[in-house]
Amino acid sequence: MRTTLKRGLGRAAAPNGNGKSVLPPGALSPVTVYRQPGRQPRSRTGLVGRIALWLGAALLVVLAGTAGGAYLYFHESVAAVAAKTPEVKRAARRLDVPLPGHPAVALVIGYDHRVDDGKDAPSRSDTLMLVRADPGTDSISLLSFPRDMQVEIRCPGRAPFLDRINAAYATCGPQGSLETVKALTGTPVNYLITVNFRGFREIVDRLGGVWLDVDRRYFNDRGGPLGYAKINLWPGYQKLDGARALDYVRYRHSDSDLYRVARQQQFVKAFKGQIQDSFAPTALPKVVNAITNNVEVAQGGGRDVDGRTVLSYALFAYGLPPGSVFQTKIEGFEGFAELTTASENVARAVEAFTHPDVESSDKATAVALGEKLKTTAPAPRDTTVTVLNGNGVTGSASSAGFLLGQRGYQVLTPPNGLPANAPRFDYFRTKVYFERSGPRVREAARKVGNLFASAEVEPMPAGISQLANGAMLTVVVGQTFHGSLASAPIDQTPRKERPNVVPGASASRDVLKGLREKIDFPLYVPTVIERSSWVDSVQPVRAYRLADGDQAVRLVYRMGSNEYWGVQMTNWDDAPALGDKSHTRRIGGRTYDLYYDGPKLHMVALRTPRARYWVVNTLLDRLSNETMLAIAKGLQPFGKAK
Repeated sequence: MRTTLKRGLGRAAAPNGNGKSVLPPGALSPVTVYRQPGRQPRSRTGLVGRIALWLGAALLVVLAGTAGGAYLYFHESVAAVAAKTPEVKRAARRLDVPLPGHPAVALVIGYDHRVDDGKDAPSRSDTLMLVRADPGTDSISLLSFPRDMQVEIRCPGRAPFLDRINAAYATCGPQGSLETVKALTGTPVNYLITVNFRGFREIVDRLGGVWLDVDRRYFNDRGGPLGYAKINLWPGYQKLDGARALDYVRYRHSDSDLYRVARQQQFVKAFKGQIQDSFAPTALPKVVNAITNNVEVAQGGGRDVDGRTVLSYALFAYGLPPGSVFQTKIEGFEGFAELTTASENVARAVEAFTHPDVESSDKATAVALGEKLKTTAPAPRDTTVTVLNGNGVTGSASSAGFLLGQRGYQVLTPPNGLPANAPRFDYFRTKVYFERSGPRVREAARKVGNLFASAEVEPMPAGISQLANGAMLTVVVGQTFHGSLASAPIDQTPRKERPNVVPGASASRDVLKGLREKIDFPLYVPTVIERSSWVDSVQPVRAYRLADGDQAVRLVYRMGSNEYWGVQMTNWDDAPALGDKSHTRRIGGRTYDLYYDGPKLHMVALRTPRARYWVVNTLLDRLSNETMLAIAKGLQPFGKAK
């Protein structure tokens, strides 16, 4: 199978082991000064995606509600987003039933209907995204599909046909999108969420906007039926209202769907930190109304989504540690008007999506900085496991033990020929018990627990210890075990590379020189830059104001034909973008915060007493981790840069 984006872009177990941009008229000044709208305090909420808009609002109602009226309002709001249109209800019948404690996958469809299309024209799906929540690894994964990706379309009552993936929605509605994505990925889907783009604007506005990093100048004033959507955005970290945020995530005038997908995932990740405290409680009814009027949510099993389900996902997302959102991309696209890629590229992306390498940023940092990676859990060959039957199903312990043996674990049997049975058979979830002493034992238990999806990890009680036969771990198989183990994550550790940089202080000294007297904090210059880069000829620098007197400066570098990376400077010390760091390292007397998208280093931030400076990778993270670190280490005050 090949799938088509716009042409031209680019051991054994024991027996019982149980195009060009359009610019504004007139010459553009290389330096512009603007004022940003007022900002709100940053939230550390870990809510993700468009589902997060709904979940976050529901969570806030519960947290803020102290009276019975709030309780009723919460349940009425949840009921209002249940599937109500015939199209979504039909699609809901094809959803897979979500299993308690197991990963859940939602398909998010963002659609619109433009006035220019005519009254009887079908709506279009501009956004198709899978969102996966995994309680076993405390992670959320995102996988987007470019709308121009050519795939086999599956429509009920019709023979499969080849077309762009967004044709599935236009031809046969949400059921077409659902069936097409399921056939393409082979992934069960438990929830379907449809979002009208009109609601997108309303929700963003009523939540006070979203802070986003805009990589470059975006401008187009030629709209209408024969043109592209209008847009007018300046580069830099800034708050966007609903209309401008929608313009940004839908833009593809001078680039392709690959970049649009990256912008959409960037929005999802940026928005997740702004739900809880980014708007006044008095505005909550308006927010909920915007959601309920434009969002439908269906779940597998034939029942409407209830309040308990909403809360469980909201609280899960709220408690996620930093760096737990993984953005997966399908690689190897070719074409321009239709995007194609080999089927193995889709399979690889699906595998990474369903089994994220939660240690990828640790391993990538160790490689880039030449550190010795600390292994937190012993290898399977050094881990002994006894498996017991806790669900009463004949052969379940033997099956689980065999599968663990295939993964390299040393599987033992209970002592003195005792049967491999737990003291009781009423275990619902699988339990992984660990000895109370011993190095790295808890981490070994967590690692094995991840293989059982919904397993719980606990210290070993006395009744189980008597059956463990000295094993480091004892697994008691519960009812949630269905005869298989989760796949191990794909190791995404990147190879060590030399920084692809050259001296480059002169690239930005001239455009920064005129700002020194206007900016109240020291300007920093990148003394090395990516080898093929230079400051952007359209908008190389932008100086502007944020709220409360905070100032900001953005340097824009263009790399190749359509890649932009940048350096952001501001005296705002608690910008939302700086909150979700993956790691902190002390290098050359400076402290750097590292921000990863999986194994890719997307941002490196330097904190000084007077300002914050961060280097931002391109939308597609084309700069290597070593190159990003070299640029950040090369930042020097203007007067010292040579």
